[in-house]
Amino acid sequence: MSDNLSTDSGYLSDSVAVVTGASSGIGEATAEAVAREGASVVLAARRVDELEALADRIATEDGDALVVETDVTAEEDINNLVETTIDEYGRIDVLVNNAGVMLLEPLERADRSNLRQMVEVNLIGLMNLTHAVVPIMQEQGSGHVVNVSSVAGRETMASGSGYNATKFGVNAFTDAIRQELSPQDIRTTVIEPGAVDTELPTHIPDEQLLEQLADMDVPTLAPEDIARGIVYATNQPEHVDVNELMIRPTGQTMN
Repeated sequence: MSDNLSTDSGYLSDSVAVVTGASSGIGEATAEAVAREGASVVLAARRVDELEALADRIATEDGDALVVETDVTAEEDINNLVETTIDEYGRIDVLVNNAGVMLLEPLERADRSNLRQMVEVNLIGLMNLTHAVVPIMQEQGSGHVVNVSSVAGRETMASGSGYNATKFGVNAFTDAIRQELSPQDIRTTVIEPGAVDTELPTHIPDEQLLEQLADMDVPTLAPEDIARGIVYATNQPEHVDVNELMIRPTGQTMN
């Protein structure tokens, strides 16, 4: 992963951040970034080997990371993630809901199980984990929920009906809880990345669509670019709440 993610402010010292989907891409970059800012980071994903390798890298930079194998579609895993974090650290200051899948298909060729998986991972898992963490933040009297959505949560695209539906849902959910939680000094941010160089496009099951995308010359961001946005949103004075941040690569004109 790239350097130069840190503001070197240590603004998250003595804080605890939980990052889902931390085994690769935006989640991995975000975990490294907030660790550099002083946070103890709880790394949550299904691929434990990748999480342990990330935890080792964080440790080499004198950071603190805890690996918790987590499938966000399993409520028992969500409960275990929260309980393990509280047992180890006693608090949760930042929650980054990043786990997601992008199973793009034209609706006429879509597999219903893929539609269901996107809803369960991208939306229900995010909602359930937020539901489990918010009472802890309420008891603390502070906290920050960061939900990674997409430009697909603001603009629709052909072959993206299922994915669009989940990301529009993430945006709506985030703004609704903002209205509930802001009076309690709990901040919320929805991050809307454009094209990012991650493994997410490899999830696409439709071969025709994959061929079309391969022929397109689309500029991409690095995962670290999105991590910088998350650092920016969470590194604001207490009276500043960055609610929405869309980050596209320069030159991206498509949704």
